[in-house]
Amino acid sequence: MVKNIAVIRGDGIGPEIVNEALRVLGKVAELYGHTFKYTDVDMGGCAIDKYGDPLPEHELQKCVNSDSVLLGAVGGNKWNDVPGTLRPEKGLLRLRAGMGVYSNNRPAKIWPQLADASPLKKSIVDQGIDFIIVRELIGGIYFGEHKTEGDVATDVLTYSESEIERIGMIGFETARKRNKKLCSVEKSNVLDSSRLWKKVMHRLAEEYPDVELSDMLVDNCAMQIVKNPAQFDVIVTENMFGDILSDEASMITGSIGMIPSSSLGATTCGLYEPIHGSAPDIAGKDVANPIGTILSAAMMLRFSFDMPKEAETIENAVSAYLDAGYRTADIMSEGGKLVGCRQCGELIIENLRKG
Repeated sequence: MVKNIAVIRGDGIGPEIVNEALRVLGKVAELYGHTFKYTDVDMGGCAIDKYGDPLPEHELQKCVNSDSVLLGAVGGNKWNDVPGTLRPEKGLLRLRAGMGVYSNNRPAKIWPQLADASPLKKSIVDQGIDFIIVRELIGGIYFGEHKTEGDVATDVLTYSESEIERIGMIGFETARKRNKKLCSVEKSNVLDSSRLWKKVMHRLAEEYPDVELSDMLVDNCAMQIVKNPAQFDVIVTENMFGDILSDEASMITGSIGMIPSSSLGATTCGLYEPIHGSAPDIAGKDVANPIGTILSAAMMLRFSFDMPKEAETIENAVSAYLDAGYRTADIMSEGGKLVGCRQCGELIIENLRKG
């Protein structure tokens, strides 16, 4: 099977971690008889340097015309002083909107080998951490009007019923495939947009009688994620809340470097990326953790290419790597075997076995 993958290496550690994910994909293609064709795309700071634009239209079209997109990370201190409309992160927002990927799915799952790395006490971790945050990605305050007039700044948060409905359906469908529990997170005691969110979610619940729907205010949810994460199966929420909660959830699993994500819309052409940033302070030092990117590639195989066995092969290889005690610096603990970015990729490739 031939699949065309747009590859955004990006900035900072992006090129290093993407390189290891591509090497893993290459081995998977060899094992299963697939062909992955790669098209490099400039986005972020590197695109600003090259084109004066964080994502020129011709680079965006490469992504839109692909079967899926694999992204490393963008941004860095080098571009802190460019105008706001040209910041590297604006390229990412433009990419999401251009691809129409409105659903960002971030798993928060603790690998048993890394249980000691969680900042939560053992009694909480032992109850289990395994949930998914479904975040609306191309609406809300990030995509509303932003303006500053004198000493007053305004950011507009807007959601329509149709925007809430389509992300709500993703939440229900995701819960239906897991443990049939969906928690809708909002701030309906304060925000009109959240009251509309709650109304639409409860209307949708009538179409999913097999899924248990609960409501939770976002501030309470932030507390509950650290107090009792085992209560959650699937959380669905709006853009800004999802951004904050998913970062919080990633840290209770031990390391942000381990967490992949997928962003999907109405088609199977998705955007796959680790949830961490570009970490310019360690770029080029061969110390970054590529596992979040490697697992993002596995998610791409599962959700966009309908290759569940191939995805499982990668996940099993990562698990075997952790079983052997290998650790990059971000997850290093007493007794671990310290490895760099490239060696991490090599060891995972050595563990790849056709399922």
